[in-house]
Amino acid sequence: MVQGIRRALRGVRPVDGALAGALAALGVVLMVFNVRQTTADVTAAIADGTMVHPLSTRTWLLVPTFALAPAVVLWWRRGALEVAVAAAVVMAVHDLLFGWVTRCGAGLPLALVLAFLVGLRESGRRLWLGAAATGVLTTLVLVRDATTGLEPLVLALPLLGVVLGLGRAVRHRTVLADELRARTAELEALRDERAALGVADDRTRLSEQLDAMIQARLARLAAAAESGASLPPEEARALFARIESDGRDTLEEMRRVVGLLRGADADLAPVPAMAHLDAFLARRAGAGSRLVVSGDPSGLPPSTELSVYRIVEHLVGALSERPDAPVDVTVRLDGASLEVRVAGRAARGSAVRTALARARERARVAGGSVELSVERGHALAVAALPVPDRV
Repeated sequence: MVQGIRRALRGVRPVDGALAGALAALGVVLMVFNVRQTTADVTAAIADGTMVHPLSTRTWLLVPTFALAPAVVLWWRRGALEVAVAAAVVMAVHDLLFGWVTRCGAGLPLALVLAFLVGLRESGRRLWLGAAATGVLTTLVLVRDATTGLEPLVLALPLLGVVLGLGRAVRHRTVLADELRARTAELEALRDERAALGVADDRTRLSEQLDAMIQARLARLAAAAESGASLPPEEARALFARIESDGRDTLEEMRRVVGLLRGADADLAPVPAMAHLDAFLARRAGAGSRLVVSGDPSGLPPSTELSVYRIVEHLVGALSERPDAPVDVTVRLDGASLEVRVAGRAARGSAVRTALARARERARVAGGSVELSVERGHALAVAALPVPDRV
């Protein structure tokens, strides 16, 4: 049953419920007014001209039966024409069952709302059929209305046409807005494509520049090295010093061009090493943080030092309860083994799990591992790495 209700209400939005509820509440109030009117009230109203016909019935069945007509507004998005026809059918049944009662106070607002929704939703043949259905609904509301009779029909039908036109105008504006958004998105895509083509062209030009520079520099270095074989020792040393300097310049130029190829935000700073851990802790950890290094790290391969730095970087992010929380970092080298310990208060969240996963992945690539233990809010991460032959 619950699944059936969910299927029936699929596509119904809160605003639809509010609209149908307001119309149904208005109808319920009006039907309760009909039920509670006495014969004396009706006679007096007819005498002073505020009613045109006595009430045919005062049964409480007036209330739920009339409430069905506004309730169908819930499904207007599935078809405004069908909703208008259903409301007209309910109103016809109400007329046949209960005869002369007051309906205009709730029935006319319902007809006007449906006329707007038909204009907003439908087009072509369905639009005209929907307009006819709302006209029939209005007639059914007034044909046996004890308060007004059919006299207001002369004004109600043109008003329906005006409201229908308003719905069409809103529909047209919505369509134009959708087209404008689509064209804007298309223009943005073309702009991005043009920018991407420009970037690709620049990168092609820089690649050609890099290739030409490397070829020229290597040719010059090779020629200089070949000429050094016949030079005296002093001149040979000076030549090799120039070759070294030229080689460094070539490397820097290559780094600059490669950085441009990778993007404006490419990081061309020196590769981090264990010597940079002090500065890192000063930037990232709070006061009271400590770094202890035991053993001789000199001669470690740059890849190992980079792995140690990155593991500490990730673990500090995972074990810092706050950005300024103190942590203790210990790096111990003992023969062919290297151990990194990071202790602090355990932080929580998906970012922490990501940082710990990155530390473990970095250690795994280097042939090591990372273990984590947590006790009473304090965490200790231990990374073990193999030490390759030192250079």
